[in-house]
Amino acid sequence: MKPRPSKNDYYLNIAIDVASRGTCLRRNYGAVIVKNDAIVSTGYTGAPRGLPNCCDLGFCDREAKGVPSGERYELCRSVHAEMNAIVNAGRGKTLGAILYLSGYDVQTGKLIDAEPCFLCKRIILNAGIYKVICRNADGSSWGIIPEGHPTYDT
Repeated sequence: MKPRPSKNDYYLNIAIDVASRGTCLRRNYGAVIVKNDAIVSTGYTGAPRGLPNCCDLGFCDREAKGVPSGERYELCRSVHAEMNAIVNAGRGKTLGAILYLSGYDVQTGKLIDAEPCFLCKRIILNAGIYKVICRNADGSSWGIIPEGHPTYDT
């Protein structure tokens, strides 16, 4: 019998399934927002609603311009998974919640070390999310409490 996953692994496994809906040609991430042990929102990497996705266009502007990973996000047509999950939830559901983040490399299909970018960290803080749990490439996980995070009653 397969062992029962921990709560962190359970939500991180859901996040990687959510990431499979991503439309980026480089890396896809999935985010799951959980409050009071209930999923309140999910999000994945993809173009804003109504606009064509990179996977549909067949090219990535950042890749075509040789932009290294983690740089020049303003050239990317995708909205990050964390942002999509927060927008889909609204602040009332994110205040005091936990965000789980997993990602994989599109070319290899392998897990990658997940961590919110600088802009996502600010949005997470503004949304009142209490903690972020990230999956590593080796399957382990780690948690961060956004810097400057006030304490919220949940």
